[in-house]
Amino acid sequence: MISLENVKMRYPGGKTYALNDINFKIEDGEFVFIVGSSGSGKTTLMRLLLKELEPTSGNITVADINFNRLKRRNIPKFRRRIGVVFQNFRLLKDRTVYENVAFAQRVIEVPTRYIRRQVPAMLTLVGLADKYKSYPKQLSGGEQQRVALARALVNKPEILLADEPTGNLDPKNSWEIMKLLEDVNKKGTTVVVVTHNREIVNMMKKRVITLKKGEIISDEQKGGYIDED
Repeated sequence: MISLENVKMRYPGGKTYALNDINFKIEDGEFVFIVGSSGSGKTTLMRLLLKELEPTSGNITVADINFNRLKRRNIPKFRRRIGVVFQNFRLLKDRTVYENVAFAQRVIEVPTRYIRRQVPAMLTLVGLADKYKSYPKQLSGGEQQRVALARALVNKPEILLADEPTGNLDPKNSWEIMKLLEDVNKKGTTVVVVTHNREIVNMMKKRVITLKKGEIISDEQKGGYIDED
C-alpha cells in the first residue's frame, strides 16, 4: 500500500538531509505508528506521502501509484484516495458539523442524494449524530477531532494519515480517538499515525517506525516508543 525505496530529502539550501535513505513498506490493512522527536523527519515524511514535496532522490509508491510517474494534473485525484487528520483539526469555522463533513464530498462532486445518506452515517460512526447542526466553536476539542475524522473517512479512503491526531487532546479524548482509528483499521483501512504520545504507542502494541535525524533507527512489530538515545 505504501513503499519507500532509498528516499532522500534535502530542502533547498539545506546542509543536511531531512530524510536520508528511507526504506520501508506498509502493507494493505496495517496500522503503523511513526514516532521520533522534533526534527526527526516525521512531518517531511507525511508531506512526501501526500505528494506535497518531491524527494531529492528515491522512489515512493502510495496506493499502487508510483510518484515518479504521477502527473501534476492527477495529484488531486490521487489525494481523494487518502484521508488526512491533522492536530489542529482544520475545520471550516463558519460551517456546521454536517457541512464540514459534506464539504469533502462536494469538492469531488458526489451527488446530493448520496451526501444526505453518507454524512449522517459517518457522524454516527464517530458518535456525533446529535451534533450535526453545531458549529466547531460549540464543540470540545475531542468532538472537533471526531468531525475531522468523519470528514477524512467520508470518501472511503484506502489510507488514513493522522498527523498528531491527539496532540491537542486530554488523555480521555486521546484514547477515544485512537479507539476510533483502530476500529477504522479493523474495517480494512490502512492507518498511519504520526505521534509524540508515548503512552498510546506503548499501550497499543502496533508496528512502530522510529525516526531520528532523518533516519530510521527502529522498525518493530508490536513495538513501543523507544529511547532514541
